[in-house]
Amino acid sequence: MPSTRTPAAGPAPAVRHNLVLVVTCVALGTVVAAMASLNVALPDLARETHATQTQLSWIIDAYSLVFASLLLPAGALGDRFGRRRALLAGLTIFGAGSAAAALTTDPSALIALRGVLGVGAALVMPATLSTITTTFPRAQRARAVSVWAAVAGASALVGLFASGALLEGWSWRSVFLLNVTLALVALVGTLLFVPESAEPKQPRLDVGGALLAVAGLVTLVYSVIEAPTRGWADPVTLAGIGLGLAVLAGFVVFELRRENPLLDPRLFRNRHFAAGSLSIMLQFFVFFGFIFVMMQYLQLVRGDSALMAATAMLPMAATMIPVSRATPLLVGRFGFRGPWVAGLVGVATGMGILSLLDASSPYWLIATGLVPLGAGMGLAMTPATTAITDALPRSLQNVGSAMNDLARELGGALGIAVLGSLLSAAYRDHLSLPGLPEQVADAARSSLAAAHAIGGPVSESATSAFVDGMHLALLGAAAAAVVAAVAVAALLRSAPRPEASAEDHEVPATADAQEQPSYG
Repeated sequence: MPSTRTPAAGPAPAVRHNLVLVVTCVALGTVVAAMASLNVALPDLARETHATQTQLSWIIDAYSLVFASLLLPAGALGDRFGRRRALLAGLTIFGAGSAAAALTTDPSALIALRGVLGVGAALVMPATLSTITTTFPRAQRARAVSVWAAVAGASALVGLFASGALLEGWSWRSVFLLNVTLALVALVGTLLFVPESAEPKQPRLDVGGALLAVAGLVTLVYSVIEAPTRGWADPVTLAGIGLGLAVLAGFVVFELRRENPLLDPRLFRNRHFAAGSLSIMLQFFVFFGFIFVMMQYLQLVRGDSALMAATAMLPMAATMIPVSRATPLLVGRFGFRGPWVAGLVGVATGMGILSLLDASSPYWLIATGLVPLGAGMGLAMTPATTAITDALPRSLQNVGSAMNDLARELGGALGIAVLGSLLSAAYRDHLSLPGLPEQVADAARSSLAAAHAIGGPVSESATSAFVDGMHLALLGAAAAAVVAAVAVAALLRSAPRPEASAEDHEVPATADAQEQPSYG
């Protein structure tokens, strides 16, 4: 089915394509940065809003939970009613929610408003990639996707740095005001430069599938996020995870019986699509779990300020961006499999090096781990993203983009929950508090920050216990990256690189093309 976009006329297409890429990347960077930017502002938030530790966790997690849960239906809406319209609506919701959040002092209201931001982000993120894949000619698409992947990977780190810089002179409210500014820039750019593309003759939206997907993902992600607080063996945690998985299994069965599903599970028969989805999920499992652990280490163990902690991450971004840009050339020369697997091995290597850190480690050891981590992320992201988008017909590019983004969001939420749980469990197990009153001991067990407030031997013991927990968490991240590398190597062992004979092919020719469903 042809796109409804209007082609640019005259000699301007190259310039217009560059402007489209800039605008969509600004929009993408805005919503991705918001996933991590508040991490460095949590101490300031706690002091001014009097939020509890649980409330602080949900101020961070509400965004990712809503974001992940709505990505698939939001992608389908963008397909049907227009990707440009989805961008405009999402940026408006995101900017308005950020403005309201900057004016509130109530933690519960802030949690709710972070959820509103997640609604806007769910409309924006899939629309950015699908706008690129439907606007750029095939010859330029790999380069544009590599830029998109670099921005998607580096924006969280840039958001941390920007927030740390703002907190040197202003309060946590400045983080939300930065969101407003970026959303306005992207909104104006979308109005001026981004063409519309849509598939208005698509079948009616699969409301039943959308509701099942949202219900299953909300239940599952909520239960996983709460698991570090309740405990992984807690009946409520186990029941929530079980119920979420059951609902998602029901979603799969429901979609298999639908003539026009929201996301056809048969797509995962395509080895490139399956490898891309798994790789993205595990990469961001590692990435956001690492950020969650590392920001605490830098500020609470090393004693860095918010700005210094954020600045410490720059070697990762500085390596990730150029490697991501160079990846299309490497893929063109060596194929998908080699660079992709090498990138995942690089991620595992970086995590292994960082797991050696202790309370007195020099910064050069941190940088030594960040370089292969950033290079590996940059090397693996572009082929994984391209594999997902190339597996779908053009009429479903927004849903494919949403699947790519869903893998990121779920991976990030699970990484924070699982690696955070490993950190917390090891911290409590290794914390030695002989002879302390029970109330004081409970406070020390609750967090490293509380233990530092008590001071003395308690603070020293807590620092040592935290480092032990960090070792376990980062080794868990390294193991996840190794699993991803092995899985991608196995899935792509006999699958040739996807090729298409023409830009307008509805289904790219792959080794598994005969297994793909028909999208009439």
